[in-house]
Amino acid sequence: MDLDRFLHNLQFQSERVIPADWKAVWEDAPLPYKLYEHLQEVPLDSEIPLSLQEDDLASKSERTRLSAFLWYTYGLARYSETAAPSADGSHPETIHAFRRFVPSGGGLYPSELYMYLKMEGFPDGVYHYDAAHHRLLLIREGHFDAFITEALGNRSDLSEAKGVLFVTTMFWKNFFKYNHFAYRLQGLDAGALLVQCREVGSCARFFTNVHFQFVDRSINHLLGLDDEEESTYAVIPFTDRTSSFFNQWSATEGGREIPAVHTSHYQRSNKVLDFPYIKKMNQHSMFDSPAQFGLLKEKEEVRDFYRSHPLPEVEPLAYDLAEVCRKRHSPELDFIKQTIPLKKLALLLKESVQTSHTDLYSKSCRSSLTIYGCFHGVEGLADGAYRYHARTHSLIEIHQGDFRLPLQKAMKVDNVNLHQVPICFHIVGERTHYKKELGYRGYRIQQMEAGMLLQKLLLTASALGMNGHPLLGYDGKACDQMYQLESSGETTLIQIPVGFYQPRSWLVGNMHT
Repeated sequence: MDLDRFLHNLQFQSERVIPADWKAVWEDAPLPYKLYEHLQEVPLDSEIPLSLQEDDLASKSERTRLSAFLWYTYGLARYSETAAPSADGSHPETIHAFRRFVPSGGGLYPSELYMYLKMEGFPDGVYHYDAAHHRLLLIREGHFDAFITEALGNRSDLSEAKGVLFVTTMFWKNFFKYNHFAYRLQGLDAGALLVQCREVGSCARFFTNVHFQFVDRSINHLLGLDDEEESTYAVIPFTDRTSSFFNQWSATEGGREIPAVHTSHYQRSNKVLDFPYIKKMNQHSMFDSPAQFGLLKEKEEVRDFYRSHPLPEVEPLAYDLAEVCRKRHSPELDFIKQTIPLKKLALLLKESVQTSHTDLYSKSCRSSLTIYGCFHGVEGLADGAYRYHARTHSLIEIHQGDFRLPLQKAMKVDNVNLHQVPICFHIVGERTHYKKELGYRGYRIQQMEAGMLLQKLLLTASALGMNGHPLLGYDGKACDQMYQLESSGETTLIQIPVGFYQPRSWLVGNMHT
């Protein structure tokens, strides 16, 4: 199977990337967090604020703000116990899991978080965030502004930065369950984590810019990673000022060298299987020089012959992010049927589609992805399939009608009753996954963009008293036909039913220190 066929199957025929006899060996599953051995420990504040409203952290020390930033972004937040039917139906199985505030496919959390810090009270250097113990582990000490700047193509001025975040992916952490389908999930998970960084960082007075393009082997070398098992997906400089880091890039070759660093870690699995297509995709996605960096064109405005429905103007939504994170979860059969005011839908859409500082676009900071949706029971809006037009804050009508039954039939696993939800969103993007501009790297970047938009939708829904459940187990071709996407060269990337819900049947304890 070549890589183009592999990506096609990931999107449209996912059963072809998972062997028919594949079964996860849960007794030998990896840990959902990485545990380094024999590294210097650097403690973080153990007292985490219960609230993340505006100015709650403004007067706190940098250490306190950093500690809250990391814990609300990717710390272990809850421990849950859920009863689920067993495979043979004889007795219920009890599932125990550590959960974080950011969503992850199957709750497996393949992403890891690293930091380069230049803060008072911390030795300058590169750290791993040990989520299991809420602490930093020092990987290498030193000042690496110039090295990172070169790896970013000289596009960021790090002189005023407080540090740099690195989001990586450990391939085995979710491959053991999903086989090669894990590759699609890894990009989505990383994207959701990026938005969590941005939202929590803003509350902690750390402002971020996201780089999807960098010299991969240089960054992996800095972090001490073996790119056969783990690789960097995004680099995020952050500062305590609201400013953009981006400069015009320079395609000069980096000449700086730093010595290799050797580390060891524990992951629990005794048998780690090979994942050849993920390794191959990762190698073909790497950039060896800034000369390979590219820009995406802003999505062209297409004259619509469909009916446009202006949405009500809304004020920005104010909420306590900590409370919103605690309430956010993914309902399954817990959705309850309830109508939704048009103004609430308008607020959900406008809040979710915001500008985001990334290195992908030259003129616009808005992603080229689009939100489509099938709506039922929205007050003041006819049931139907629509496209959200962000610039005019309006819905473009594609078809009228109740699409709940076709959507339910398109589900591959009936774990959500779509007849109970008023909103079923689809995030839509280019069918060729930016390959022309970014090569095979474009696929993972597009998945990360989708994950970013997804997480903002989920947080906004939670702030409005609802919740959403991200789904990939649906017939993509059927949904593409529903929205007439083939003619525009686009496809649905993920499905998110959103609605009101009843309390979930589970035991859950907060792990707030």
